[in-house]
Amino acid sequence: MRGSLGATGLADMPSRRREILKQHWAKDAKYVDPLMSGEGHDGVDALIAGVQQRFPDFRFHLIGEPNGFGDHVRFSWGLGPDGADSPIKGTDFAVVSDGRIRSITGFLDQVPQGA
Repeated sequence: MRGSLGATGLADMPSRRREILKQHWAKDAKYVDPLMSGEGHDGVDALIAGVQQRFPDFRFHLIGEPNGFGDHVRFSWGLGPDGADSPIKGTDFAVVSDGRIRSITGFLDQVPQGA
């Protein structure tokens, strides 16, 4: 999961972000949460770029350690400025196959009004 979150912090390096997606995500992977969804490397890349554009000074980071069983992984994350408590937090559930993310279903645990 650390590698997949690494793609979210590369606002100024879109080619590196796409390289990380190709390494860690299946070609036909899907992402969905209450606000957005995307399919494939291009769709997920567009989602990440959109979040980075909306919150240019924010970065994703893991909260705690990912855990799971079989092909299923659960992890929590924060989105906020470096060195501060994240105002936006969520928990995502991933399905992994052959070492690559096949799908992520995301849940928003904390979102400030107006974010």
